[in-house]
Amino acid sequence: MNPVPTHPEIVFRDLMQQHRTRLVHFVRRQVGDDAEAEDLAQQAFADAARAYAGFRGDSQLSTWLYGIALNLARNHQARSPSRRHRFEDASQLDDMPCGRPDPSEQCELDQLMRRLARELDALSPDMREVLWLVSVDELAYEDAAARLSLPVGTVRSRVSRARSQLRRRFLRSGAALPF
Repeated sequence: MNPVPTHPEIVFRDLMQQHRTRLVHFVRRQVGDDAEAEDLAQQAFADAARAYAGFRGDSQLSTWLYGIALNLARNHQARSPSRRHRFEDASQLDDMPCGRPDPSEQCELDQLMRRLARELDALSPDMREVLWLVSVDELAYEDAAARLSLPVGTVRSRVSRARSQLRRRFLRSGAALPF
């Protein structure tokens, strides 16, 4: 059990100096509003000062103070549910881009990806492997050459031929090029 300090004025002056900023931040996280947090933190200090005579010392004085502040914040939220949520109209979303394409764009993208997978499968294994390392795994030509034990020139020519074949196949079918 912690001893209860005997000079309340000094105790509360020190408590306010040490905990005012942190207590306001603590309450702000509970209520979400700066002005209300300031008011509730001030109210917590006032309530603690009035109830100090009943403080038994079972916990730290600061813990007791934060408990008072938490109860005030909870009561505030319970009395005022509209303060818990800020309702915005749909116009607030106008400037926020959607992270996903619309369904028709998604369908086109899916078709394009299936087509690209088929065309990649139609490449020779040597060209597909080199193109994959350079284009998808983003290896430098030199690194791909080292991994495959090939000359750099061979890697460059296979990548070039693979891209040319893919380009010709897409153009021939009238499909948009994905690259």
